[in-house]
Amino acid sequence: MTQTGDLKVITFYDFASKKESKKAWNLNCWKTRYSLNYKGLPYKTTWLEYPDVEPILKAAGIAPTSTKPDGSPLYTLPAIVDPNTGAAIAESFVIAEYLDKTYPDKPTLIPAGTKALQKSFISASWANIFPVLKFTCLDITKNILNSQSQGHFREARKNDVFAGVSIEDAYPRGEDAKEEWAKVKAGLGTIANWMNKDDSFVMGDIISFADFAVGGFLQMARKMWGDDSQEWKDISSWDGGRWIRLLENLEKYTSVV
Repeated sequence: MTQTGDLKVITFYDFASKKESKKAWNLNCWKTRYSLNYKGLPYKTTWLEYPDVEPILKAAGIAPTSTKPDGSPLYTLPAIVDPNTGAAIAESFVIAEYLDKTYPDKPTLIPAGTKALQKSFISASWANIFPVLKFTCLDITKNILNSQSQGHFREARKNDVFAGVSIEDAYPRGEDAKEEWAKVKAGLGTIANWMNKDDSFVMGDIISFADFAVGGFLQMARKMWGDDSQEWKDISSWDGGRWIRLLENLEKYTSVV
């Protein structure tokens, strides 16, 4: 446990974007950004291009989070370096657990006794909205990433998401697009049905890390497509407007610093 009277600034690593309006677009990094803001901890974002993630995280002493399809270590974001304790860690749920343990006097991200439920909810939620990746990977490459990150992102998604199929070939078109978009709608509908109609958050009236996981997806969709896009208008209207209300309820925790 660390006393929070006079804290040093935490370094938070997030993915870079080519436009100011698209800054802070990655859904997984949003989980950690929400967490840091919710706890009110001082931090500063360091924006990284995809090819720079591995060497910079290695230099910072941050371990890989998993392995690539070829068996080599995978370094990815979000990641933080906390000068108050010397901790250097990656992966949003691991970071949330660390923040709760280290700063218990701040609002709790994972309420006691809910770890398994939180992880299960996040895993099941992602399984339900996974079809959205067929749309997002190409749109992220074209609309958000700088040129130095595009090749890395294309190759990674080809290998770890689409089993050797390029993001261009995976992108739905025509009737296929209608069918895949209907799957996204159905997936969000399933998640909505897990909660009571009037619940503000996953745990009713209590904010938790699970909300930041859903909010991260919504932030990505909004940044990528924009408020005037048909995609965002669809998502905003689905499930009685639940998803736009969730973003509104989390608005106070969206600072980008």
